[in-house]
Amino acid sequence: MTAVGEPDVPRVHRRQLPAPTPGQLVARGAEIGLAGARRMTPLLLRQAAELRRGRGLLSPAVAARPLRCMCEDLGATFMKFGQLVASSPGLVGEEVAGEFRAVLDTGAPVPFDAVCRSIESGLGMELGEAYRELDPEPIGRASIAVVYRGVLHDGREVAVKALRPGIALQAAADLRLMVPLAQLVAKETGEQVAGSVLQLLDGLGQQLGEELDLRNEARALAHFRTMIAGAGLGRIVVPEPYPALSSQNVLTMELLHGVAIDDLAAASRLGYDPAPLVEEVVRAFFTTTVRWGAFHGDLHAGNMLLLHDGRLGIIDWGIVGRLDPDTHRFVIRLLDAVLGDEAAWPDITAHLTRVYGQAIQVGLGLSDAELTTFLRGIVEPALTRPFGQVSLAAMLEAPLVPAAKARGAAAHERRLRTVARRVRTNRRMRRIADEAGGIMSEFTRGTFLLAKQFMYFERYGKLFLADRPILADRAFLGELVAAAPR
Repeated sequence: MTAVGEPDVPRVHRRQLPAPTPGQLVARGAEIGLAGARRMTPLLLRQAAELRRGRGLLSPAVAARPLRCMCEDLGATFMKFGQLVASSPGLVGEEVAGEFRAVLDTGAPVPFDAVCRSIESGLGMELGEAYRELDPEPIGRASIAVVYRGVLHDGREVAVKALRPGIALQAAADLRLMVPLAQLVAKETGEQVAGSVLQLLDGLGQQLGEELDLRNEARALAHFRTMIAGAGLGRIVVPEPYPALSSQNVLTMELLHGVAIDDLAAASRLGYDPAPLVEEVVRAFFTTTVRWGAFHGDLHAGNMLLLHDGRLGIIDWGIVGRLDPDTHRFVIRLLDAVLGDEAAWPDITAHLTRVYGQAIQVGLGLSDAELTTFLRGIVEPALTRPFGQVSLAAMLEAPLVPAAKARGAAAHERRLRTVARRVRTNRRMRRIADEAGGIMSEFTRGTFLLAKQFMYFERYGKLFLADRPILADRAFLGELVAAAPR
């Protein structure tokens, strides 16, 4: 068992994105400008009219639809950003997050010849040397990568994931150009969303640096296969990677045959009950999170396949959540508390106060003891009552929304706008977001991914486990927590 602070997780190397030339920035900037003008001009005209009438700024929810449409128009990096917004109701508000949930991770078609050249370059061999067959029709087309069905020379079927040609350069240009767009959001929507947008951009840069090197996903596949097998979770399948046919731009892995677990009609035709498998996924999530502080960072229903043999395949390991030592301890203490350790509740309050500062108490108007009682009244039922009776999203938002309001007070509005005008580079985004009073002043990507995963659990928990709580298997969790690193 590894100690907290030394999690047994696969090594990650974030790709150093290329530096776009001035010409490339101008060209991409023109595309962004045209999309922005098309989608945002009506909003800006409406805002100007409201200000002339003395009515102040429009609500962030009003800007959500044109911003979401703009992200879809521009694709790739902007779609990834839209998905982060969709998963962040505690940061941007439920109305804004709800609008962005329409952003799908489906990219535009890409010429197969260009992908083939990229694969050959990445592997250092001709396509025919690597694969006996490679179907030119993709089986998956996401915003930064495309997946094809292939066959190795020994007859094994594989999934071949290839980055879109030129995606690293486009991501680098987009990240450079999205900061001025954040300035516009800051100017038009006010403090809370401005600070949140800057922080989400910072998180997006970290995520893309990881996802754009497919060797990270190959290591994650190999590592989590070992972790899950060692935990005795035999009904969970993680695809086997093939390192000899993988590189920074290409990942070759075992092809799993199945249907998305939320495709109820297809699942019914296979004749298996998904509910026990979903429970197994929840156990797998808590096992890796409690033991090693690591977990699949994008475990939505589309990444869980009901296989033809009745097992459950978990795919798309490009995003892995890693908890810092303090958050890892917090998760363990949270489970301690829900399982009956009364002394753990004050520890939970202390952690949230450290992370979110005094704003959480100011926003709620509670003392330390009252805050502990408030948090317990929200967290305990959400984790112990059946999925059909609770909202995990409401549990996560309850302490965040009042904190956001406290930090988003009108007295700070002028200071925010001054700060937003000084935004210049990605390097300064975290400091500026802190100055702007964002509600996650110590934002960590692992914490964000953890919260996002609880949102996913709520969706397919209500779908398959409406009569069972997320912590239904208390004996299993008790043993897990008892053996957890402290």
